[in-house]
Amino acid sequence: QVQLVESGGGLVQAGGSLRLSCAASGDIFVIKVMGWYRQAPGNEREMVAVATSGGSTSYADSVKGRFTISRDNTKNAAYLQMNSLRLDDTAVYYCAAAVRHQSGGDSEYWGQGTQVTVSS
Repeated sequence: QVQLVESGGGLVQAGGSLRLSCAASGDIFVIKVMGWYRQAPGNEREMVAVATSGGSTSYADSVKGRFTISRDNTKNAAYLQMNSLRLDDTAVYYCAAAVRHQSGGDSEYWGQGTQVTVSS
């Protein structure tokens, strides 16, 4: 089993910045992909940014140039630096990880979510 714990959400004014953190622990050999998704009320969950263990990254078009994902593989952690926040960035942000276990096999995990609210 693997646990993902997110932190860093909160209330921020439009144009401001927040940094989300996600720490993974448990039966981990390697986290192949780690990333952030979000879900706003009435909307489906969508990918925000993902990063592979090799350093490749992918972003949703809506956040390109504003958000940056980074990983610390030594800490099994991922971060999302969010700048120039807009009202439509308001959502619950979820950390997700695709894990190869030390005990063998692969699994996917989700964090509990952290609320990000952008006010005008």
